[in-house]
Amino acid sequence: MRPPDDLLIAEEARLWSELHGLIDRLPAHRASEPGYFEEGWSAKDLVAHIGSWLAEAGVVLERIRFGTYRAQEIDIDAMNASFLASMRDVGLSDVRAQAIAARERMLRAWGALPEASAEAGRWIDKTGPAHYAEHLPRLRAWVEEVSDR
Repeated sequence: MRPPDDLLIAEEARLWSELHGLIDRLPAHRASEPGYFEEGWSAKDLVAHIGSWLAEAGVVLERIRFGTYRAQEIDIDAMNASFLASMRDVGLSDVRAQAIAARERMLRAWGALPEASAEAGRWIDKTGPAHYAEHLPRLRAWVEEVSDR
């Protein structure tokens, strides 16, 4: 087994901590309040969204590890809608637990890869650091908006 890229894993951990630090600043009732995203997402929905993609990445990395992964087009919008529908009524504490467990599984699967691959790197980055970074600017703004009320 090869260790994950130290810089990428440090960036993932840094951005994950920032994301959850921001969520921690919100009272639970505000975390579930729509408005984070113009389509009506709450900050809780964001955590569910990220956790769902991390769970998907864990599955993909396991398939890459065992040689059963086959690259295919995915309908990101459809998957996002499915994740939102399945997690919308789940409470914040359970959403957070799911996201934490999904991240741990993704990190274990990442660390178990026998070698680096472009596809694994893409999934790690797009569901981890790059994904967190994509959502952090709006989350920062949302936390400030909610805190000012």
